[in-house]
Amino acid sequence: MTTQTIVLVMSVSASRNVSNRRIVARTTELPEQVDLRRARGRILVAALHLFADQGYGGTSVRDICGRAGVQPTTMYAHFPSKEDVLAELLRIGHEELYRRLRSALLDVEPDPRVRLEALVRAHVHSHCEFPMLAVVANAELHALSEHKSESILAVRQQSESLLVDVLERGVQCGQFKVADMLLTLRAISAIGTRVAFWYGPDCGRTPEQIADTFAAFAASIVGLPPRSG
Repeated sequence: MTTQTIVLVMSVSASRNVSNRRIVARTTELPEQVDLRRARGRILVAALHLFADQGYGGTSVRDICGRAGVQPTTMYAHFPSKEDVLAELLRIGHEELYRRLRSALLDVEPDPRVRLEALVRAHVHSHCEFPMLAVVANAELHALSEHKSESILAVRQQSESLLVDVLERGVQCGQFKVADMLLTLRAISAIGTRVAFWYGPDCGRTPEQIADTFAAFAASIVGLPPRSG
């Protein structure tokens, strides 16, 4: 899948001070369906960078408009409030991840191990490709009101159900050894989530290497031996 990238210009001093930032990523990427040529897309990109870097609570409408190069009236023409901007970013992030997870399962055989590894790889790749989006989707969901978060939580539940189904099938056929289904689910889900915070071009690992290693970690969590060769 192609992505649209807006390179964020950083000073030399800022680039050396990465440890003070919440995330390592320096570029803002959104799935290709977001039109970055229009004001709405520029607002989303600006808000995504700010929410990921300094948090939703630490970002003002003025900050977003300043970075996007638009007037507040323009922003309000597209989004009734700052919360609506966040809600749209969370919708995009959760729907993109769900789409990728489903696609990963459609492309592999029904063997539980293969499907587990495919899910973990897709999860990791998504977080490497869209790190800022993943950080915001996971760290800022709490900022939404119950009404605005309802549909997003439903998509998150759908993504989680894909993993639950694979784990249950693996247990039923005697391939997986799972003592606590909930903790196993949480552990495997967390494997990919933190990638978005530390992955960057200088981390010394490619997304493929990270995905393969974390897929092996997930397999070990459910009691599977390492693959031979």
